[in-house]
Amino acid sequence: MLEQSLNDSGRRTLQCSLNGLSLTLDVQLSKRLLHILRDDLGLTGTKRSCEIGRCGACMVLVDGKPVNSCLTMAYQCEGKSITTIEGISGSGLDPIQQAFLMEGGYQCGYCTPGMVVSVKALLQENENPSDEEIEEALSGNLCRCTGYGGIKRAVKTAIAMLKSE
Repeated sequence: MLEQSLNDSGRRTLQCSLNGLSLTLDVQLSKRLLHILRDDLGLTGTKRSCEIGRCGACMVLVDGKPVNSCLTMAYQCEGKSITTIEGISGSGLDPIQQAFLMEGGYQCGYCTPGMVVSVKALLQENENPSDEEIEEALSGNLCRCTGYGGIKRAVKTAIAMLKSE
């Protein structure tokens, strides 16, 4: 059983894995994962945008599933594995990131981390998604620059790159 401590100040000890590293934090119960990542841990690849779960700029993986970190309370991640855009690349660019660069799958780049995280989750579940499955996986991500053509090309290129590895 996971140990959970709650004290009088509305704080809780959170134990989780972040980008492959074990982490123990003292967090406010009212703090969202987005703010823990960006403000407390300096992981600014996860973007702050709408803060109501509509744009996907703050998308991270929690136990391999894409979630909007602006809607996720930090304490909900107790015992879970969190992966941010910083954790996807490792020592070099992930093939998905390479494909986004090659195919112009970004314009201003603000939505790109959330898009890459969503594509990563999709390709971990399905190595050969259909066009409809790609669109469904990206439906929670909004590109305000309307760069969807490049994004879709990037996903297809990433699929081809991963198949050739």
